[in-house]
Amino acid sequence: WGYHADLVYGVDGNNTQAFGNNPGQFDLGPGFTRGGGYEWAIPQLYVEATNGDTTVKAGHFYTILGYEVVQATGNQFFSHAYTMNNIEPFTHTGVLISQKISDDLTIHGGWQRKESDTAKILSGVFEGRTTGTAISIMVANEDAKSHAYDHLKDLYRPSHADFTYDQKFGFRDWMGGGRSSARETVGRVAAGAIAKKLLFNWSQIQTLAWVEQIHEIKASVDKKSVDKKQIEASIVRCPDPEISTDMIEFIHKIRKSGDSVGGIIRAVVRNVPAGLGEPVFDKLTADLAKALMSLPATRGVEFGLGFDSVKLKGSEHNDAFVMREGTIRTNTNRSGGIQGGISNGEDIDLRVSFKPTATINFEQDTVTRDGRAVKLKAKGRHDPCVLPRAVPMVEAMINLVLVDHYLRNQKSRI
Repeated sequence: WGYHADLVYGVDGNNTQAFGNNPGQFDLGPGFTRGGGYEWAIPQLYVEATNGDTTVKAGHFYTILGYEVVQATGNQFFSHAYTMNNIEPFTHTGVLISQKISDDLTIHGGWQRKESDTAKILSGVFEGRTTGTAISIMVANEDAKSHAYDHLKDLYRPSHADFTYDQKFGFRDWMGGGRSSARETVGRVAAGAIAKKLLFNWSQIQTLAWVEQIHEIKASVDKKSVDKKQIEASIVRCPDPEISTDMIEFIHKIRKSGDSVGGIIRAVVRNVPAGLGEPVFDKLTADLAKALMSLPATRGVEFGLGFDSVKLKGSEHNDAFVMREGTIRTNTNRSGGIQGGISNGEDIDLRVSFKPTATINFEQDTVTRDGRAVKLKAKGRHDPCVLPRAVPMVEAMINLVLVDHYLRNQKSRI
């Protein structure tokens, strides 16, 4: 975990010591202070720490996603989006709940905007435990720059919600950070952190998501063995090290061209009990699809083999039932853990596709609100690829749906 650096080295007078590649934590030792800055032309991020005559510098950071390096306790440096230990950026009234929110919101990250995502729990938690009243969480926007959207005030970005919002309401907030912005998902991730804790406490249910594909670059990941540490070791949240490097290089190239790319996030949910979901309108597949499709930039959701199931005959697609350790299970999982809209006890396996970011620094044809044809080359802080930061959003929405269905299932046999 921590930052992703090509080279970490220390300088002491005329002596230079190379530490080599280090994508994990780097203990600078007592007394070091933070320094550093952005070198946008390359682009790269460098960070220096100094203690008297000794300087430690970590160079060639990937900043395609706008990470910020912060200092934590113990004089360790981490990439902000990966900080999971030794840092408590939250104002809270209870450790048991707030620490989980802290972990998840830190994963959510600041990206092009340098947001600390500091959450303040206003109600519903006392001495680390829920009180039964509504949990209210506030996360302030600290790095909003509305003036960066001035040039978009009177025109519509192609494939963005500008036009449709205007048509529906006759008015739109063009200043960024509104309902068509991925910034709104911070609330989902905060609520999803609580749902994740409940699901694990109830039934050891664990949701893991990762970037499986960016553009035409696709990873090969073992769904049974992949873990959180492998996912978070990659700045693009792809647990396939070789493919992850290819993705990073490709996003660098796309960003320099002013364009954007989309891709696919895969998710698995382990230890799901059989019986979650309703038979007709509230099928588990339907509720998960609705929740995931409510995320910005999503284009489709598929379960199990999904659209590839049309290539098989029934005799090839069916998951045969078998006995395993005294429990009825299926020998394969082509259904993705859900049959008839109800979980069958196997891992839930799904994929979510995301389109390329609509706002790009690439000249496009568009029109103004009064219908005048113009050229648009958008300015401002816009991600060239939303996939890495969408991973915790996907996990959050899955967990929120599952916690609802878990509670609903408690009355199924009254």
